[in-house]
Amino acid sequence: MSKKTVTVTDNETGKSIELEVLQPSCGTETIDISPLYKELGYFTYDPGFVSTASTWSKITFLDGDEGRLEYRGYPIEQLAEKSTFLEVCYLILHGELPTAEQLAAYEQKITRHTLPHEQLSKFYNGFRRDAHPMAIMVGVVGALSSFYHDNMDIFNPSHRIDAANLLVAKIPTIAAWAHRYSTGKPFMYPKNDLSYAENFLYMMFAMPTEDYKPDPLMAKALDLIMILHADHEQNASTSTVRLCGSSEANAFAAISGGIGALWGPAHGGANEAVVRMLTDIVESGKPLSEFIDRAKDKNDPFRLMGFGHRVYKNFDPRAKIIRKVCHDLLQSGRINNTHERLFEVAMELEKIALEDDYFKDRNLYPNVDFYSGIIFLAMGIPTSMFTVMFALSRTIGWISQWNEMMSDNKVRIGRPRQLYIGETTRDYVPIDQRS
Repeated sequence: MSKKTVTVTDNETGKSIELEVLQPSCGTETIDISPLYKELGYFTYDPGFVSTASTWSKITFLDGDEGRLEYRGYPIEQLAEKSTFLEVCYLILHGELPTAEQLAAYEQKITRHTLPHEQLSKFYNGFRRDAHPMAIMVGVVGALSSFYHDNMDIFNPSHRIDAANLLVAKIPTIAAWAHRYSTGKPFMYPKNDLSYAENFLYMMFAMPTEDYKPDPLMAKALDLIMILHADHEQNASTSTVRLCGSSEANAFAAISGGIGALWGPAHGGANEAVVRMLTDIVESGKPLSEFIDRAKDKNDPFRLMGFGHRVYKNFDPRAKIIRKVCHDLLQSGRINNTHERLFEVAMELEKIALEDDYFKDRNLYPNVDFYSGIIFLAMGIPTSMFTVMFALSRTIGWISQWNEMMSDNKVRIGRPRQLYIGETTRDYVPIDQRS
């Protein structure tokens, strides 16, 4: 069967070239524009790369129009219902669901490596006490490269898997310690008899002076949130990890770069913005209807945070899953009274968005960030840690994307082009002759 092509013709010279149309296993057909510059001397202009496939990948597929998200071909709905986060980690990294023996061995390996090198704990002392936890995350994760020299050969597949396991194992400890340091509390070391989610909650909230048992409902909710955020195709932070990795930077440096990209409020800070919005509504003392009217007014800059999604033009499939957990948590009686009114407003907003034609017609449904922010509040996780929780969940996606890229023997250093619109060539003017 002949290949499908698209013809591009230069109207000035009359020269034409055939560009191959690449066929994905799922999703949109993609034109290979790599010959465009060589044959016709043109670049393409695509701000934000919204119409450009920067790479091939076998890891995650999403269809925003259908509200579809799959890891390695498995629907997120099935994984959320039947799997655990570490099982999903194995799937994303290795490409297949593990056998019982493989999962047990993987869980043991991750558990045995949750404790960082002791000298790494001293690294935290270099930060100010009021440092943002994400600033600490960027620094400490990058510093891992100075501790684990035996896993730094990026061209060795075994070393890449070792680095992936180290990151997945240590990121909950690094994240929890970032919170403990910024709040002046002593570091709590992980315990091998706890699950991945339980260990994180233990290191976040336990104190040496008293016994602490992680709440099973909270641990289950956290495990689910991590599954839903494990990977999300070529978003800003994942693309950053790949771009860093394309320069042959080590895994720890690449992931540190991804954390930095995630820190931006337009990417990882959406659930924090939801909580700020709810707080502002409550503290204003004004009726909720006033904010709904403002959201509908196109001349008013106010927007309801946590509604709609840039990629999903339908209902965010992750939001459908997390909504039930959120409601279960709210009905469990585990909510701090301080936040009770925030939850009431959140549920009123959800009801309006699901019933009001204005929101339904525009597909402005509550997204995963709307619910995750509420759940984190219920857990007692401060808003400064919300983006850290995102990084904790997404590490497996980042490192798997990096590993996939490094396994491609055709990978080249990323080098985006630009549309230059500055001054043309001009001569230097001596300072005494400038007007």
